[in-house]
Amino acid sequence: MAPKSSRLNSLIAKSPLAIPATRRATLTQCANALRNLLLLLFLLRYTRKTYLHLRGYGLLGSITRLRRQIWKQLYTYFLRLPFVQSKIRADVDKAVLDLQTKLVPSGPGVVNYTSLPPKGWSGEDVRKELERLGDMKHTRWEDGRVSGAVYHGGNELAELQAEAFKRFGVANPIHPDVFPGVRKMEAEVVAMVLSLFHAPEGGAGVSTSGGTESILSAVLGARQKAYAERGVREPEIILPETAHTAFRKAGEYFNIRVHLVPCPAPSYRVSLPHVKRLLNSNTILLVGSAPNFPHGIVDDIPALSALALKHRLPLHVDCCLGSFMIAFLAKSGFETPDFNFRVPGVTSISVDTHKYGFAPKGNSVVLYRSAALRAWQYYICPDWSGGVYASPGIAGSRPGALIAGCWATIMSLGEEGYISHCVQIVGAAKQLEDAIRTSPSLKHSLRVIGKPLVSVVAFRSPINAPVDEHLVDLYAVADGMSHRGWHLNALQDPPGIHVAVTLPVANAVGELISDLEAVVGECRGKTDGTKGDAAALYGVAGALPDKSVVRELAGGFLDTLYKT
Repeated sequence: MAPKSSRLNSLIAKSPLAIPATRRATLTQCANALRNLLLLLFLLRYTRKTYLHLRGYGLLGSITRLRRQIWKQLYTYFLRLPFVQSKIRADVDKAVLDLQTKLVPSGPGVVNYTSLPPKGWSGEDVRKELERLGDMKHTRWEDGRVSGAVYHGGNELAELQAEAFKRFGVANPIHPDVFPGVRKMEAEVVAMVLSLFHAPEGGAGVSTSGGTESILSAVLGARQKAYAERGVREPEIILPETAHTAFRKAGEYFNIRVHLVPCPAPSYRVSLPHVKRLLNSNTILLVGSAPNFPHGIVDDIPALSALALKHRLPLHVDCCLGSFMIAFLAKSGFETPDFNFRVPGVTSISVDTHKYGFAPKGNSVVLYRSAALRAWQYYICPDWSGGVYASPGIAGSRPGALIAGCWATIMSLGEEGYISHCVQIVGAAKQLEDAIRTSPSLKHSLRVIGKPLVSVVAFRSPINAPVDEHLVDLYAVADGMSHRGWHLNALQDPPGIHVAVTLPVANAVGELISDLEAVVGECRGKTDGTKGDAAALYGVAGALPDKSVVRELAGGFLDTLYKT
């Protein structure tokens, strides 16, 4: 008797539905060819990715990145060991508890309100509580002891802003027919900032809630443009490692790969050779800072412009921190870099009017060379059951009171007022810079980072300095200044401190220099001992290849913001 398999094959061959042998052979060949084609496409795809990576980072750079990745992964496995996890958990919990103790008020006399009052308070009671809240113990920004953070234009201006808030507290620009005054003010704010940054005819812009939203909007617009015009499905942006972290946030939010370019000494500007090597068909945006947050350095915008024009790419310049100060450098008599729309390759600029524009917090503007570029950040839904919906940016409803406060501020100060503030603020920054470079108490222990041109001065310890009587731990200096009532910004990679000079800081710059000299004297030659907050946080963060512990601490900090 024939085997069952032979009889089955015979029956299949005789079936009317059977595929002839020649056709089966053809189908098999087609299937094999398709499989080989898919394999080839797969190999080509990853060969191209490997080539672009090697071209962008170089062989040694790629090996270094791989080595770091392997070391990071091994360290991650180590951190997952049970006995290590329990120790880390205990340390993180203690650190978060210490943070809550510092930030969340407690003790006799402290009342926390976690539910609605059964009966509404009187206006007088609310005012008394607001006064108590305003008088809570804090770092004295009013005395100029806080770097950046508070860009206060004076009490008279604050009162004017309060009047604008009172008049337009219910206004919402999403309803321009209901609030025509707010629509007019917003359009005028955008137009005035466009003029200040020398936009060409046809320039356009949108007001936003702050620098992060302005940057997110510009990155989103670049992604949408590249998607529609070039079919880019794996978008990439190239930015200096010192660029504001909002660009990395945009990359995470919008699924865009971020390439960080080094900013080497002595200029600390973005390395153009690295930018060139990283350019490819997936690149959707180049970025430069004017100035950057960590060091106050203005990148070489004209050189980035030349690359952008050559490769037909958008170039965004982040002027959020420079704001109106960098715009008024020339008229105030200071050295001025090329950074605005006069540089032909610049297609968008972010400007924080709530920083050195002195507008109320919650104000920024993103500018574009043309209305066509601005349109890529619009959101329009034509088929929603609630009606046609359109918004110019990420937010829907927006506070018209903030726009009114911004308009009132700009009109109140005018060009003369901004020039006066620029002279005062940038002059104070240069006074601090000169002290660090020339003071006998500071010049041997501190080094100014790069060549700051605007309002930020950053400094570090001398590179490769011998361990001698002049050496200082910068984080110990930061903690020492904190103990004297100053709130300065600690930096990492390299360790340093930066001071963003504001009007209050400008008024106290003499005290700042005096205290800095005293603290450096106390820290000189001491490279060990008890670590303060800055030394503990940034020392640990810099030493750990895996940042999960730092993420947990930062997450604990964010959770603490909502503790009652």
